[in-house]
Amino acid sequence: MPYIQIDMLEGRSAEQIKKVVKDITEVMVNDANASADAVNIVVRESRKDHIAVGGVLKSEM
Repeated sequence: MPYIQIDMLEGRSAEQIKKVVKDITEVMVNDANASADAVNIVVRESRKDHIAVGGVLKSEM
């Protein structure tokens, strides 16, 4: 049972996220021989003021 976690910054629409999980599921079915029903995907979105790169918040970049 594949369990996939996706961490990304906030700002994508529900339709974009829906497409991402659909496409990743298809990859797992086609390339990893997984059953679509067995593919579990969790999408976690972070606020831009909660992520920093090089000591600078993404919200300030």
